[in-house]
Amino acid sequence: MVYVLELAGLYVFATSGALMAVHKGFDIVGIAVLALLTALGGGILRDLVIGDVPPAAFSNVYYLLVPLIAAAVTFFAHPLVQRLSFTVLVFDAAGLALFCVTGTLKALDYHLGSVQAVLLGVTTAVGGGVLRDITARETPALVRMHTDLYAIPATAGAIVIAVANQLRLPEAAFAIGAAVFVFAFRIVAMLRNWKAPHAWERKRPV
Repeated sequence: MVYVLELAGLYVFATSGALMAVHKGFDIVGIAVLALLTALGGGILRDLVIGDVPPAAFSNVYYLLVPLIAAAVTFFAHPLVQRLSFTVLVFDAAGLALFCVTGTLKALDYHLGSVQAVLLGVTTAVGGGVLRDITARETPALVRMHTDLYAIPATAGAIVIAVANQLRLPEAAFAIGAAVFVFAFRIVAMLRNWKAPHAWERKRPV
């Protein structure tokens, strides 16, 4: 189940990176690089932390082929996408949802505690997007001042996975449910412009 979700996450995250590259006017090399960075960055960091070396991206050829296929499809099909900017965000939301689930599940499989698994799940989800934004010369969405909720939906999904694992619930059911929840949370946050709270400041009496 984790493997299937991870391949799906690779495709949608790679598409997100490739679409941003197209939007930025990158050539075919830039499109491929941004697709690979977005798809594989968070997973490589996760695997290095838990000691699963070499990372899956270098031991399983499908982890490289899927992002490259997504980049190729985007290279030829992007004229059909009328609203590139919103499409990038939709694919990014799907990748965020799938990767926070797979990252948390893999951390739990390696016997990390629930808190550590949640942290690593969020890292898996946001790591590729951060690398994508930095490479595309954008302020990462993770820390952008006016960005809609990003890490919070991933954190909520990772917590759902950790709690369900503690309760011994069926893995396939709660993994799919958590992914759908995170995706919907992120999309609604974008549509309604939900923001994370800033540092609290005490108002002084006039």
